[in-house]
Amino acid sequence: MLKYAFIAILFLSTNDPIKAQHSATKLVLLGTGTPFADPNKSGPSLAIVVNNTSYIVDCGPGVVRRAAEASKLGFPSLEAAQLKTLFITHLHSDHTIGLADIILTPAVLDRNAPITIYGPVGLKKMTNELMNAYQEDIAIRINGLEKGDAIAYQVHTNEIKEGLIYKDSHLTVTAFKVQHGQWEHAFGFVFQTKDKKIVISGDCTYSENLIKYAKDCDILVHEVYSHAGLKKRTQRWQDYHSTFHTSTYQLAEIANKVKPKLLILNHQLTFGSTLQSVLEEVKSKYAGPVMNGQDLGVF
Repeated sequence: MLKYAFIAILFLSTNDPIKAQHSATKLVLLGTGTPFADPNKSGPSLAIVVNNTSYIVDCGPGVVRRAAEASKLGFPSLEAAQLKTLFITHLHSDHTIGLADIILTPAVLDRNAPITIYGPVGLKKMTNELMNAYQEDIAIRINGLEKGDAIAYQVHTNEIKEGLIYKDSHLTVTAFKVQHGQWEHAFGFVFQTKDKKIVISGDCTYSENLIKYAKDCDILVHEVYSHAGLKKRTQRWQDYHSTFHTSTYQLAEIANKVKPKLLILNHQLTFGSTLQSVLEEVKSKYAGPVMNGQDLGVF
């Protein structure tokens, strides 16, 4: 019951709850976790749901089960068999460990189509090697007594560049490059539907390119780390996180320029601080609507 209450609280926390309830576009946070193994947070993943069609971004640990959980909260397009389109921001392990899961589990559970995946250079190699690793499993499921649908095990991979990467009757998806440490290919995404512009930062540090693409969006989902918390870490980790990720104060500066109708803090690295203190750090320098994202939050 607490989970359902939490969903309701998030739902009513938007600027216009009546508009949120009747909007054709929904954002569902499936996993808001980080590499830290927090049992209360699945790995990074979220869904854009438009007219009962789902589009998944990133596939951290637990993605299919968390999507199945969300399907029971009123999103049938997040049932395992309906997971057919995936966008990947970058190939860090915490964002891709669920790749085999989202390819194979829905195939076992009667997906009737291939899965189509969009992501950075290296995606095809990663996918091909995963499929090779599971080739005996796949052969037995298709040719054995299970009589699985071979189509469901097909994977269509698309390696992307900055610009428009996807379009259908529900939305367009535009990829834009972000800075994520030493990753050469890391992206954020703009999901533009008839009623919403939703921007996903992916993992990144402060990015002028993100500001350009995210201007005046309805929802900005952005990663963040605690400015105060980072000081508690060793110099090695301070160097790493300040190069690869975005501090609370940097995010406040981004939000002041983007002016989103709602800023959602995601992939929160607290480093011993609390989620509330991370939120307060952002709010100390940004006066707009902002809230902490948590698993199964709906907007």
